Amino acid sequence: MEKPNESSMATSKKGDETKAATAADTTSKTENNPKSGADKSDKSTTEKSETEKNSGKAAAQSTADSKANGKAAGKTGSELDSNTDNSTEDEDDSEEKPLKKFFLDALKDIYFAEHAILEALPKMRDAATTEELKDAFEDHEIVTRKQIKRLEKVFRNIGEQAEKKKCEAIEGLIKETENIIKSTPEGTMTRDAALIIAAQKTEHYEIASYGGLVQLAITLGYDKCVDLLEDTLEEEENTDYDLTDIAESFINFEALNDDAEADYGEDDESEDYEDEAYEEEYDEEEYEESTSYH
Repeated sequence: MEKPNESSMATSKKGDETKAATAADTTSKTENNPKSGADKSDKSTTEKSETEKNSGKAAAQSTADSKANGKAAGKTGSELDSNTDNSTEDEDDSEEKPLKKFFLDALKDIYFAEHAILEALPKMRDAATTEELKDAFEDHEIVTRKQIKRLEKVFRNIGEQAEKKKCEAIEGLIKETENIIKSTPEGTMTRDAALIIAAQKTEHYEIASYGGLVQLAITLGYDKCVDLLEDTLEEEENTDYDLTDIAESFINFEALNDDAEADYGEDDESEDYEDEAYEEEYDEEEYEESTSYH
């Protein structure tokens, strides 16, 4: 039997020793630096913790975003509800505030009246006898147009649309004026005196209407409306004064001459009748004397 080679055995033994030394060195390093394994473990734990923390933050952000979206949606819904409520309140304002509603109705009433007067004034001007009264009606027609524009500003100042509401009072006054024109002789002072009275009845209605509207506007706090309405009120009062001045200056006195002329006409007719009766009586007497002589 062949003996093992001594050189091979030495080499094998040396390799075993080297492995043993390497293992011992590794064990020694581990024992001398126990933090190495712990560091790896801690690093892994930290990375896991941060991952969980980031996941938690992401979840929290998602929840916050959801809440924010919910709040925004809730706010939008609340605003819509609020707008709906405000709209309903605005609609109910006119129903729940009778004074404001009455003020608006009175504006519509006088707005109708001014348009009706504007239409009637040219007829009154044409029917008048004197130039003074014709001019007064023509001037008031111009003023009335301005007053209508002023009323439209009042409507805008209170946020309302200018509308007419039938005014039976002014319709009655205009109808009375038309009857006066029909019942008085054309070209007489009596007609002018009657037209002045009819016009002043209309002016007094307007004065009462605008005077009341001014006070209501003050009460309701419509300051801009107060100024506009007071301007018109002053114009109506001036027109009434001018009509009185025309009537008292000469028309009423000259209208009396219409009666005097009528009386004179009646006297002439009476005298003519008496003359005719006398002539008939004289003719009969002459006839009787002539018959008795024969």
